[in-house]
This record gives sequence, structure tokens and C-alpha cells, in this order.
Amino acid sequence: MNTDGNGAAGTIGATKTSFGIVEHIRDHDASGVSEIANDLGISKSTAHNHLKTLAELGYVVRQGDEYALGLKFLDLGDHARTRHALYHASIGEMDDLVEAVGERGQVMVEENGRGVYIYQVKSEQGLQTDSHIGTTVDLHTTAVGKSYLAFCDEERRNEILDGELTRLTTKTIDDRDALEAELATIRERGYAFNDEERITGMRAVGAPILSDDETILGAISVSGPTTRMKGEWYHTEVPEMVTQAARVIGIRATYS
Repeated sequence: MNTDGNGAAGTIGATKTSFGIVEHIRDHDASGVSEIANDLGISKSTAHNHLKTLAELGYVVRQGDEYALGLKFLDLGDHARTRHALYHASIGEMDDLVEAVGERGQVMVEENGRGVYIYQVKSEQGLQTDSHIGTTVDLHTTAVGKSYLAFCDEERRNEILDGELTRLTTKTIDDRDALEAELATIRERGYAFNDEERITGMRAVGAPILSDDETILGAISVSGPTTRMKGEWYHTEVPEMVTQAARVIGIRATYS
């Protein structure tokens, strides 16, 4: 990666280095100077200087010989999330949906071609996976993402899907023609299924959140293990509950 010099035209290498360090700490829970320097291909002195600056600003905290992310990021994350009208419009409706389904629910918006979860809620029996608020996902691998892709305009969909489609499980749809056929089906019925396409053993049902003029705002989904998400309940009853919740959220977001 770039160190403290200039990166690509119009970018600052030092900024990339700082955020590379922040993401390294996030991925490892805590990191030492040597580990960061080795993994990012920078000198120890460069890593130390960036960490010292980040610590002075409150974005990392020192714990012995390692650094962890500081709680100041909570403030930034909360501001980033609450600026979305969907966050405020979704909370009560998603809570009710998850209580009715008894699994886990999430609200997603698209940013830079990827899905970002801005709200999650889980029932007592709901399974927690690797996703959380702020997690980014490949849109084609999730029910919530496929719901978004099916209802966004064709030009934007082509921009997002340009290039190779990541394959996460044996059931991930990584062929563009097959995915387009799936998206056409989703547009017709109004909701999407995820049958172990991102995580083996997990299924989900997603639906788009549309404004009053049919503009795509985001999407929601509920997810659970294949042992419970099955049969007529999974294929008919859950989609009805999810699409109804998505419609209510869309109205609230439009007129809030």
C-alpha cells in the first residue's frame, strides 16, 4: 500500500495509511506496532507516528503493547447512521417484524456499490453471524441486496455488477445471466430469497423499500437457520410479513 507520499492522482497517501491502520486494528481487535508495520508494508516509525496521532485524537487507545479502536468512533458511526431517514423509519416496524418471525432482521442501504447494514434487531432465538451494524456485503449474495438490485434502475445496477461476482458459498449466484434472471423474478413477485448464498446453513427473505414514486431507498430482510426457515411458512408467510413491513417503512421514510 502507499505510505506517506501521494497515492493515486488527487489522493493523500498519509490518509490512506491512517485508515489502513484503523482497519487493521478493527480486523484484529487490537494490533501492535510491529504487526501493523509488517502487514501494511510500512516502517515501524511510520506506524508509530500514525498511531500516536490517532491516539491523541481519541480514535485509538493504547493497551499495553497494542492499540485498540477508541470509543470516539461510536460518535461518528451514530452520526453516519442517523442521517438516513430509513434508520428512523425502520426501528419500530423492524422490531415488530422480528418479534413476529422470531429470527433476526436487518435494514440495508447501498453505498459505493455495496450493501451497508444500518439497523439490526434479533429475537431471543435469532442467530448472530458475522454481520452487525456497519457491515458491508456484496449485494448479489444476500436477499436484502438482491431486493435492492432488482428494483434499482438498470444503469445503476450495471455499474454495481460490473466485473466478477464474488462466490462465497456453493450456492452463491456468480453468473451474471443467472443473476439477471433471478432479479427479474424478484421484480415480479416483490421479494427475494437467500438460500445459503452468503453463509452455509442460513436463509433469508428480503424486500425493497420504495418511496411513494417507486424510487428504491434501501431494503430489509429477516434471516435464520435452514432448520427453521423452511416449508410453507418460509416461502409464503414470511415473505408476506417482510413485504408488508417494507411498504410501511417506505411510507414512513417518504413522509417523515
